[in-house]
Amino acid sequence: MSGWGLGWFGGGQQKKEAPKKAILQLREQLEMLNKREKHLQNQMDEQDGLARKYVNTNKTAAKAALRRKKAFEHSLEQTQSQIMTLEREVYSIETANINKETLDAMKNAGAAMKHIHAGLTIDKVDDVMEGLREQHAIGDEISEAITSGVTTSAIDEDDLEDELAELQQEALDEQMLNTGPVPVGDKVGRLPSAPQAEVKGKTPARVEEDDEEEELRKLQAEMAM
Repeated sequence: MSGWGLGWFGGGQQKKEAPKKAILQLREQLEMLNKREKHLQNQMDEQDGLARKYVNTNKTAAKAALRRKKAFEHSLEQTQSQIMTLEREVYSIETANINKETLDAMKNAGAAMKHIHAGLTIDKVDDVMEGLREQHAIGDEISEAITSGVTTSAIDEDDLEDELAELQQEALDEQMLNTGPVPVGDKVGRLPSAPQAEVKGKTPARVEEDDEEEELRKLQAEMAM
């Protein structure tokens, strides 16, 4: 009867807690074995010290110390082997438990997706989208019907040209105020080039003076930029 009751009421919880309980027990045993390992290592070191102490003065005592050291060494090897076995078991249980919990989470996710999609079909989605398209079309028709009766007065193109010219003049005036006087380079660029014959007829001094003037104009234009 007690087993039947646990199966109905406490069995699921016990199965869930079983991995944690097993891991806890294994870790407690590991802690004990680690202490034993440390103790055996200390015993070995102690017997090794005695053997070294009596190696030249008392060979019988030195041999006895070595025998005890060998016994402790054998026990230490067994303990270390047990530690490795228990650590492997802990890792295996933890991995298996993680795999199980991951699988349970995936099952729950699948059930949730199934529940969400239970009321959805492709036909229902198509119907909803078609309804939305129809409503958008009706809205567009209503907007067009409302605005179709609104007439706009004719726009005079001459007035637009005059207003555009005013805006261009305002922009030009503002640009001239911001940039200051027109750069010298712009004026130079608009001057007609001197006839080639006149250049040939100039004296070397005049040519040099013209070159200096040209260099000065270039310098002024660069400074105005």
